[in-house]
Amino acid sequence: MENKKIAVVVLAAGLGKRMNNPNLPKVLAEIESKPLIYYVLSEVYNLNPSRIILVVGNLKELVIEYINNSKFMNIEFVNQERQLGTGHAVDQAKSLLSEFEGDTLILAGDVPLLKSESLNRFINLHNAAGSDISVLSTSAPNPQGYGRIVRDKDGNFIKITEHKDADDDIRRIDEINSGIYVVNTQLLFESLSKVHNNNAQGEYYLTDIIEILKNDGKKVFAINSAPFNELQGINTSEELANAAEIYKLVNKKN
Repeated sequence: MENKKIAVVVLAAGLGKRMNNPNLPKVLAEIESKPLIYYVLSEVYNLNPSRIILVVGNLKELVIEYINNSKFMNIEFVNQERQLGTGHAVDQAKSLLSEFEGDTLILAGDVPLLKSESLNRFINLHNAAGSDISVLSTSAPNPQGYGRIVRDKDGNFIKITEHKDADDDIRRIDEINSGIYVVNTQLLFESLSKVHNNNAQGEYYLTDIIEILKNDGKKVFAINSAPFNELQGINTSEELANAAEIYKLVNKKN
């Protein structure tokens, strides 16, 4: 199978309100003296993508300065001026990718334990399924706070429901959305134009494009193919410390 061209959009505009350091963008919080975005971009580079676009916002000058002074080359930046949700964040890349023919991989800049092997496996399974959009899922020991993967009785993927919008039955589901997607680029921006913010957060959820594309008859898959530890985002100083411990343990073994 011929590999499709792939662009990567990394979401790096987060405020990091619970990180106890309001003067530092969340993606510049450090593990072993390197910022979170370093680990994410290092793995992304292993995929040999055609484009890498960083969505910046909060204290963007610090993020751009770090990238420009790092080993990472050919990174493009777009600015999310207001924090209006993940769908809105990705839509900022439309001006750069509107003519791109291929798929777009979307992930957050705060998943330092994610490995390129897992991303490659996910992309290959997406391609093998002939999927128009795939979400990388995993089974969480404690799914509290995560968006849930909702399937029908035959195991077919239906939608993602955010925790705050979920009823008790859905909250019992332990398969969660990692926030990592591969999607046909043209379909991505077509579907984003149909996303609304009528939810508990008043935000434009990227997750809504799943249902939009499914209703349009597109092929939609949730692919459970990566370990939970790799997919945990960092939202608090405690989670940062936990990720640092896991990183040390994994690298001791290697």
